[in-house]
Amino acid sequence: MTVEVHSLGCRLNIAESESLRGLLGKADDLVVINSCAVTAEAVRQTRQAIRRARRARPDARLIVTGCAAEVEREMLGQMPEVDGLVANTAKLDPRAWNVPAAPPLRAKRGYTRGFVQVQNGCDHSCTFCVIPQGRGPSRSRSVAEVLEDISVHVDAGVGEIVLTGVDLTSWGSDLPDVPRLGALCEAILARFTTLPRLRLSSIDGAEVDPALFELLAHDPRMMPHVHLSLQHGDDLILKRMKRRHSRADAIALVEGLRAHRSDLAVGADIIAGFPTEDEAAHANSLSIVESLQIVHGHVFPYSQRPDTPAARMPQVSPPLIKARAAELRDGIARQRDAWLRGLVGKALWVLAEKGGTGHAENFATVRLPEGTQPGALLRIKPRMAVEGILEV
Repeated sequence: MTVEVHSLGCRLNIAESESLRGLLGKADDLVVINSCAVTAEAVRQTRQAIRRARRARPDARLIVTGCAAEVEREMLGQMPEVDGLVANTAKLDPRAWNVPAAPPLRAKRGYTRGFVQVQNGCDHSCTFCVIPQGRGPSRSRSVAEVLEDISVHVDAGVGEIVLTGVDLTSWGSDLPDVPRLGALCEAILARFTTLPRLRLSSIDGAEVDPALFELLAHDPRMMPHVHLSLQHGDDLILKRMKRRHSRADAIALVEGLRAHRSDLAVGADIIAGFPTEDEAAHANSLSIVESLQIVHGHVFPYSQRPDTPAARMPQVSPPLIKARAAELRDGIARQRDAWLRGLVGKALWVLAEKGGTGHAENFATVRLPEGTQPGALLRIKPRMAVEGILEV
């Protein structure tokens, strides 16, 4: 049977899973679980995926890699369904799988968006996070390597490149001359003059350099959509998280970009119920959703992770964490509904994808006319918004 690669967690894992499929294409009867460990729930889902895969493929070799293979190595290694573990830092190395060196990257025809990893790992020490344990220190790919990968996707006809990384805006910090992400984006746009769209998967506002700000504010090929690694809206909680930005910093960044680009859409990661969070701190998170007009939100109920400083802080009760997460999701949903209603009747450029939908430049989801070919770039005016989707 063919190799199966099951991916959990972040966009970087998704991009790496695609590379794994190419790397392991000729391996015998193999199932790979590319795991996630960002929360206890992610680890539970990893265990569930392992058991499900074993039931479906009882005779296959089942190998686990990804962040959980580092953070929860002992626990996963003891699962009877697991035949082996591959270190997260080695998962794209052919030697770890005993297979021939991978052929040059080939993008699949029919894909409309290409995810390109430019960076891996993280040098920061946020008190709630185990990702540095799972991914190691920050490591940047060279400009030449990134351009080579993008060239493959562009030659295959993709209409949008999405840059991914664990700490994307730290790109270049370990390279000679310490270039910044803005310089990489400039190089991409200069090299691929026919590429319609360049998007960033997630950014740390504390690391946005002047060149990157200028591109986001003014270049029409940089998508007007930023997803912030925000985490909270209260300054004291941000300090206890060891984040490097304040509430005012986040607001200033978004207001500065919107002063030049009024169509900017904002997404954010927010943690609900971080240790010591009281009602006032939670209220500050709710209010920053409104202040930033966050319309694409990932709300994470706080999850104790092993060997993290936050796990030793006074904890918020699980029922209260759940309730606060629901309030944050409701607040984001209200912002999203109002935003989508405001887009009705406005002309939008939409990149068609499979399944009859596509994404506008601001990442709004649009349902397209029947028969629209994936990859088409359409100028449309939505007539209505229904359940989070713009209808043409």
